[in-house]
Amino acid sequence: MQTDLFSAAAQRVHAIARARRSDPRTSHMAANHVEKVGKAGQQRVRAAAAVLANPGCTSQELSERTGINRYELARRLPELREDCLVINGDSDRICRVSGRPAMTWWPA
Repeated sequence: MQTDLFSAAAQRVHAIARARRSDPRTSHMAANHVEKVGKAGQQRVRAAAAVLANPGCTSQELSERTGINRYELARRLPELREDCLVINGDSDRICRVSGRPAMTWWPA
């Protein structure tokens, strides 16, 4: 199962890295670039591995535990959720890093 999660994370079934409609053109160019060169896929694999190893953590807790940049996680975790590879848990839990309520991430 673990290998399947990582393969699916790298291959994106439903969507690609993207920018918001309101983002500047350079953001859209960057999103296209990270997908084209495979960096987004590598980041998704790292994010999936982080959730698998640390289920129930917030993105900031995952960042602190794994050393993965929090903003990388913030971009890739929703993509993994779209592909039904991770799910969100309790959004009322207090994050141990920020001290504020935050969404938790779990393997699907």
